[in-house]
Amino acid sequence: MRSVPLWALVSSGCAPVVLIMGWLVAASLQGSAYDPAAQTISVLAAPGGSGYWVMTAAFIALGVCHLVTAWGLRPAAPAGRVALAAGGGSALAVALVPAPSSGGSLSHGSVAAVGFVLLAAWPVLASRSGDTVPWALRPLPALGATAVMALGAAWFLIELHQRGAAGAAERAVTTIQSVWPFVVVLSCFQRSAREGYPV
Repeated sequence: MRSVPLWALVSSGCAPVVLIMGWLVAASLQGSAYDPAAQTISVLAAPGGSGYWVMTAAFIALGVCHLVTAWGLRPAAPAGRVALAAGGGSALAVALVPAPSSGGSLSHGSVAAVGFVLLAAWPVLASRSGDTVPWALRPLPALGATAVMALGAAWFLIELHQRGAAGAAERAVTTIQSVWPFVVVLSCFQRSAREGYPV
């Protein structure tokens, strides 16, 4: 089983940090007019908003983090690495195709939906079987991660349709999707340490 470079640990660990810090700072700049429980993260990146540049930068940083992590995650199956990289590309596209400040957008919604699907599918696509496979890349944990992300995405769509707590649901899903690559990389490091392989 091939080892994972240290820089992949850094990139995967930075992903949730830049995402969460991005929406916290952008929301604080937006002020009381923004409701984080009801409004989506994309609203923060809409042109003309007080903190749009912060959230846009966070989307770009998140995309780069996923691309770098996918490149370094050598023990994962190639299809999963491609899906994670494509999910990173979708985060970059979300920054390039922002939601308008006046409301929803088909192009933005389509790009965001593709990103949700790719980042939910990559754990199962990256899974491998065998005793030497790190635990987070094994079929059962990978399937569990994909199932949780899919359920979270369904919850988000329901809340969005009912004009409920869409912001809270989206934050829950995107947090899980940004943390899981870090969990996978950590499991690879644990496996390497247990087997005595150099990182």
